[in-house]
Amino acid sequence: MRHNNANRKFGRKTDQRRALLRSLARELFLQGKIITTEAKAKEVRPFAEELITIARENTLASRRVVTAKLGNNPIVPKLVGTIAPKYVGRNGGYTRVIKLDRRPSDGSKMAVIELV
Repeated sequence: MRHNNANRKFGRKTDQRRALLRSLARELFLQGKIITTEAKAKEVRPFAEELITIARENTLASRRVVTAKLGNNPIVPKLVGTIAPKYVGRNGGYTRVIKLDRRPSDGSKMAVIELV
């Protein structure tokens, strides 16, 4: 039984799912918005918002936590230095998910996730 297991599995093992969320979050921070399936967009949203909340503090400890969650990546200084300071006065709600038409090839629900 899957009681209280709310996260989506995407048919992947834990390390693959974690890598998927990391790469989606990285691209979101690099490009500002990405087009993906609705389920992936809804799953990456809390992951990305948590990273922004942690990065808003701009301390060494917060940089290390963000680096641990995103991996050693050049996006971390950009997240801490330019993206997170824009949301200092905001209490959550840093991203927006907009639903799109279904994908023609397989009919998957598509969505755009973007930084507000």
